[in-house]
Amino acid sequence: MQDYLSIGPTPCEEPCAQVGDPNYRAKALAECRRFLHLLRKTFGPEPAGARLRIQAFPHDFGTYHEVVCLFETEIEASVAYAFRCEAETPATWEEDHVSAQD
Repeated sequence: MQDYLSIGPTPCEEPCAQVGDPNYRAKALAECRRFLHLLRKTFGPEPAGARLRIQAFPHDFGTYHEVVCLFETEIEASVAYAFRCEAETPATWEEDHVSAQD
């Protein structure tokens, strides 16, 4: 069975685009792509059964975007990867040397 964990739009100690901000969608998707890159750089590529992706979620004020880790509950390595991404997420961009335009 497939499940997912929300990881967030950016590292938790960093500011992020807010729903309702001008150009929110473009800013949020750029932040999420940068965050995906940082997660893969930090934890390595996803194992079989796991996948990092950007997910849109409905909200009273509009749609917001976050990085999630999809995982297969029957595949131990995918479960471990997802929970590691959630529990050990980098708190800042400090380790990321990639520009926000990537």
